[in-house]
Amino acid sequence: MPCALIAAVTVGDIVAPPDVHLGPFLVAAPAITASFAGPWLTSVVGVAAVVAQVAVAAARTTVTDLNHMSQIIALCLISAIATLFAHRRKRHTAEMVQLRSVAEAAQLGVLRPLPARSGPLRLATVYMAAQEGAQLGGDLYAAARTADGTRLIIGDVRGKGLDAISSAAGVLGAFRALARQEEGLPALVARLETSVAAHQIDSLQEEADENIAEGFVTAAVLDIPDAAPVLRLVSCGHPPPLILRGGQVYSLDVTEPVPPLGIGQLAVGHVAQDEFRFDAGDLLLLYTDGVTEARDGAGAFYPLADRVAALSGENPEALLRHLRADLLRHAGGHLGDDAALVAIERLPATG
Repeated sequence: MPCALIAAVTVGDIVAPPDVHLGPFLVAAPAITASFAGPWLTSVVGVAAVVAQVAVAAARTTVTDLNHMSQIIALCLISAIATLFAHRRKRHTAEMVQLRSVAEAAQLGVLRPLPARSGPLRLATVYMAAQEGAQLGGDLYAAARTADGTRLIIGDVRGKGLDAISSAAGVLGAFRALARQEEGLPALVARLETSVAAHQIDSLQEEADENIAEGFVTAAVLDIPDAAPVLRLVSCGHPPPLILRGGQVYSLDVTEPVPPLGIGQLAVGHVAQDEFRFDAGDLLLLYTDGVTEARDGAGAFYPLADRVAALSGENPEALLRHLRADLLRHAGGHLGDDAALVAIERLPATG
């Protein structure tokens, strides 16, 4: 486009009447080039524009004519400024790319991808951050392989920004460290509560921000043994998981939910554990409330259970792929809160 502009202005200025001067339009060529190209190409286009202006001056009067000489000098200055701008823009773009790469690596280090297989389980995940350009927010999930099964956590930090990410990182680190150490889920959840409380105390001392104390964490912690067709669940104020079985969707509502992590000190004796059937062929869906609280244009919440039932027979990857597209379509392409989904299928035992 800049080259076509130079050619058009040059020809037009040569054939125009003596009192019509189109040469000033040539400054647009290096200016446009600087918006998308680097300094080298911008300087080449600037030189081409100056040469074209000299050719116009020679064809119409003389190069030393006051009017054309002023245009040539102005064009040289503008081309130099555009080249400098292109250099600074290119350097800034390179810095932003590097910073984004570092941020993505840091976020992926906190929220590690779950394995596709864990014993007899097949897993798939989807994470949708509400903040544009982010890969991690206040939602979290993790899995840990134990001697006789798989333990999982999905959670949602109440809060936003860096404080939420810091809290999520603390919970994930504690879960990965404790999941293989504690014998039962009640003890594991009690230790997680201690870790979240300690993180809040440290944050208050460092930040002197009273709002950090409100950053509690809702979580569902599960233990799925390899040998038994069951799952054990402790719900810390988190939305109940769903099981898709035989075309029907069942909600795993616990009998005694415990408070979210960070609300108060939990002792092992105060943590209730529920057990549910989880047979071969069943598909378990964990999610955060960013999914069920997504609204459409009319203000209606996303009907997760109904949509899951309509997708009966899908494997975990296909189920989450369809749910993600359907959720974004329901919310108009943008979520107001972070959303995480984890789908787990128990595979039939192999002889």
